[in-house]
Amino acid sequence: MTTEHLLEDRPLAPLRAMANKVPEVTLYFWIIKVLTTGMGETASDFLARRLGPVPAVALGGLALAASLAAQFAVRRYTAWVYWTAVVMVSVFGTMAADVLHVGLGVSYAVSTPLFLTALVAVFALWYASERTLSIHGIRTRRREAFYWAAVLATFALGTAAGDLSATAGMGYLGSVVLFAVAICVPAVAHRFMGLNAVTAFWTAYVITRPLGASLADWMALGHARGGLGLGLGPVTLAWTVAIACFVGFLAVSRRDTER
Repeated sequence: MTTEHLLEDRPLAPLRAMANKVPEVTLYFWIIKVLTTGMGETASDFLARRLGPVPAVALGGLALAASLAAQFAVRRYTAWVYWTAVVMVSVFGTMAADVLHVGLGVSYAVSTPLFLTALVAVFALWYASERTLSIHGIRTRRREAFYWAAVLATFALGTAAGDLSATAGMGYLGSVVLFAVAICVPAVAHRFMGLNAVTAFWTAYVITRPLGASLADWMALGHARGGLGLGLGPVTLAWTVAIACFVGFLAVSRRDTER
């Protein structure tokens, strides 16, 4: 038995013990995760164009704070609460990456390693504190705080990485193909090459962001930019409806709830 599993089995203090606060990792998890990344990308761009960058960031920050407050308030994983928080992290993470690039003039070639450094720092602090990065033991406030800090960093990193590849000559469709292939690598490495499950999970988690965002951008943006020209608003609405349908299904069926 690994050290990680020994730590996960260790009883928690009674006053801090909670049911696991994140869903089981199933196919539905990855489908909704990709949908939230794409919806966050187009929703962020749509709000920035309609409201302006500053009001959009302020609104996104308030919505993120409210959703995370609700997530921390519940005692166990609740599908609607959890995935609402993920959506808000997606929207705000996109805004954070875009503000650095558009507002401050930081290139994606600089912001991508910057966000990667931030993610590595979160993981380092998390591991130093808890001796594990597993999502199967998010049962204390401290672990939950580390988890959401990591999630926010992955969204910002994925946004910058996706935009970097799209603007480096690959285009949005090329980026979709690139990251669709890339996300298979940790799965194959875990299945056939013995890659640690935690490493495989977080690697795939990061890649879902540029995969979903590139796909949504390709659908929404105009032909001049290599897209289908469906529009930011319609794509945001369609992906939001899809998310709601999947989350509603899981809320009823509880197929992603720890047993």
